[in-house]
Amino acid sequence: MAEIVARIGAALEDLTPRERLALTAVGVAVGLSLVWLAVVQPIRRAQQDAEARIARAETQLSLMTRERAEYDEVAARLGRIEARIARGPKGNIFTTLENLARNSAIKIESLEPQAAPAGDRYVEEKVQVVLKSVTLNQLAQYLGQIEGAPQLLSIKALRIRTRADKPELLDVTFTVSSFEPV
Repeated sequence: MAEIVARIGAALEDLTPRERLALTAVGVAVGLSLVWLAVVQPIRRAQQDAEARIARAETQLSLMTRERAEYDEVAARLGRIEARIARGPKGNIFTTLENLARNSAIKIESLEPQAAPAGDRYVEEKVQVVLKSVTLNQLAQYLGQIEGAPQLLSIKALRIRTRADKPELLDVTFTVSSFEPV
C-alpha cells in the first residue's frame, strides 16, 4: 500500500501546476458526485417517500374521520329505533293497519302475512297490504299515519299503479314490517 501511495505522490510531483489544478478539479467533482449519489440523493428520496406516506396517511385519516361520523350517525339512529321498539306499544299489526285505514277513509282490499327472517334480537312481522281505487291524497295520508304510528312500522316494497278505468285512482301494494324484542 505504501508503495502505491509513493508512486501516486511521485506522479503528482511530475505534473505541471496546470495539470495538478485540473486533476484536483476532477477529484473534487468526483468526490462531490459521490457525496451527491451516496448521501444527498438517498436523503431526498427518503424525504419524498416520507412526504408521500404522510399525504396517504392524511387521506386515510380524513376517510376514517368521515366514516366514523357516518358510523356514529347510523349508531345514533339505530339507538333511537331500538328505543322506540322497546318502549313502543305491542299490538297486532293487522289491527293497527285496519284502524289507520279507517282513519284515512281507505278500505283495505287484503292483508296477507309474509314470511320474515328470524332475528337474534327482534321478531319481525311482515304484512302485505293491497289497496284498490284510492286517491293519491288518501294514500299519502295512510302512509303518513303508518310511519307516524306509536308502534314501530316500516313500509317496504311499495308498488303504485294507476287504474285503467279511472286514472285518478290508484291500486297500491306494499309490505309493512313491525318489530318486537325477542
